[in-house]
Amino acid sequence: MKMQYIIIGIILIIILLAILKATKKDANLDFNKLVELLGGKENIIETEINLSRFKVTLKDVSKANKEGIQKLGAKGIVEIDNQLKIILGPDSKQLKKYIDGLK
Repeated sequence: MKMQYIIIGIILIIILLAILKATKKDANLDFNKLVELLGGKENIIETEINLSRFKVTLKDVSKANKEGIQKLGAKGIVEIDNQLKIILGPDSKQLKKYIDGLK
């Protein structure tokens, strides 16, 4: 009887670790790659954040690879004039700090 509880406990720990690993992977966005997909740091004029949205003003919005940004983990992208509004979730604030540090 004790052996069954031990096995169930081990299985639950394995499941918990798998969930934590998957969650951490989603939360860890590759900022260098994202800057590249936005057309490089020279193409970025200004950045703003609003909750989970990251707004970036670009010199040339045609240089941005919107499909690549979505594959990288963006949940949505809206283009208005020379701006992209990217829904990133909790990574938005860290990304703004990263890009501001590049300038």
